[in-house]
Amino acid sequence: MLDVAMIERGLEKTGKSKGGLAAAMGVRPGAVSEILGGERLVKASEIIPIMEYLELNLAPIMGRVGAGAVIEPDYEQVPPEGLGDIALPFPIMEETVAFEIVGDSMLPKYESGDVIVVYKDQRHPLSSFYGEEAVVRLKTGERYLKTIERGKTPSVVNLNSFNAKPIVGVKLEWVGEICLSMPKGQLERLRAKSARPRKKSK
Repeated sequence: MLDVAMIERGLEKTGKSKGGLAAAMGVRPGAVSEILGGERLVKASEIIPIMEYLELNLAPIMGRVGAGAVIEPDYEQVPPEGLGDIALPFPIMEETVAFEIVGDSMLPKYESGDVIVVYKDQRHPLSSFYGEEAVVRLKTGERYLKTIERGKTPSVVNLNSFNAKPIVGVKLEWVGEICLSMPKGQLERLRAKSARPRKKSK
């Protein structure tokens, strides 16, 4: 899950040094260069310090997505850095973004306050998503979390919910393939844990 490319990306993105990373890991400075050069593997105990120091577990929240509610503005109108970050308990790929769910049309699987992490770019043709849940953006700008179903023609789809009437015959601008979902309760526990002061090492 944590590879050399992710470490290099983290160093470049944060502007942090290999020396600082080594200190965070509790290893000699040359160990980081050995890892990057393929001469040494990352130990299991080093994954969390690397992830936290290089912020590899932060996914930008690019806005909210409607599960019953209509969400605007458009995806492109959100600042490039997002509306904030969500800290996950594991490193994530750079090409992912997060959305907070608003509404109850996808209960019991998703509830308002859950966070969905999706791939930033649509990686597959629309037809491959038929029958799957995804975050979608309509040509008219609204964003939803829905199940995509085939429409009357190849250019339109129907969007189904668990607890709401389907949205029929709409054109999509973008499909965000779901990478993972985080329930609201789990997020609250993670935030509470990260807010606790850490014990000083002796």
